[in-house]
Amino acid sequence: MPPSPQPPYGQQQPPQGPYGQQPYPPQQPPQPYGQHPHVPQQYPQQQYPQQPQPYGAPQPGGWQPTPPPKSRTGLVLGIVGGVVGLVVLGTVGLWVVGTQSTSGFPEAEYKLALPETVLDGEYKLAQDLSGTEGRKVEDEAEGAWDARDVTAAVAQYAPRKDGAQGALIVSGMYGRFKNTDAARDNMLKGAAGVSSIKVVVPPEDYTPGDDGLTISCQVVTQNQAGSEITYPMCAWADGNTGASVAELSVESVGQDASEVDVEAFAERTLQVRSELRQPIS
Repeated sequence: MPPSPQPPYGQQQPPQGPYGQQPYPPQQPPQPYGQHPHVPQQYPQQQYPQQPQPYGAPQPGGWQPTPPPKSRTGLVLGIVGGVVGLVVLGTVGLWVVGTQSTSGFPEAEYKLALPETVLDGEYKLAQDLSGTEGRKVEDEAEGAWDARDVTAAVAQYAPRKDGAQGALIVSGMYGRFKNTDAARDNMLKGAAGVSSIKVVVPPEDYTPGDDGLTISCQVVTQNQAGSEITYPMCAWADGNTGASVAELSVESVGQDASEVDVEAFAERTLQVRSELRQPIS
């Protein structure tokens, strides 16, 4: 029998097993004792996605960690939009709709402006919503017998201090109004009628200024992402202007209602009024 052909120079012929079979898979080195010779081994460079690990645990293969729970700041920012709608809703419920009367209305002497800052510069104007959310207030006033010549003034103010989070929400209107006591009460009742809101401190009247103006205030809680945020809400109404004001901050998250200084916020609301209410020139 002629000799078997030899491989090209420099190449090695794999050893032959019995009956011409190769003892290992092609180009597979012998495996350590106890491992099946035909099971391919995992190499370090082969990475596969793992299940997400608890936040802060080492993450194999570059897998991104699951995000941490929402911060108190995130909760506040997430709820601000809802508070804007809530305060506006309270303002919408001001008037009794009927046939407008031409008598008994005060003269239009004051209007509400939205200055760039309020509360002695503590807050800066973030959004003027008079042309959007404010339209709901103006539409509601059409045909009301106790309001005339209504113009809305709705805004969100943000803290000026670096790193501070929170909001001061003002939803107001100016024009010529009757039944101001009922209007002030209705602003708070309108907010309390929202299903996600719970009134934890009922409305109470305050007279923080020297002119005897009544400001009504309450404390409400609102759920957001499984957490509870507690904040005060006050309202005023006079012959030309009216508004509801709400303030929330990081401290509002999980705050006990007993910790809210309602009387102090009534004084802040009176200051907001003095800064927004301007004579009609």
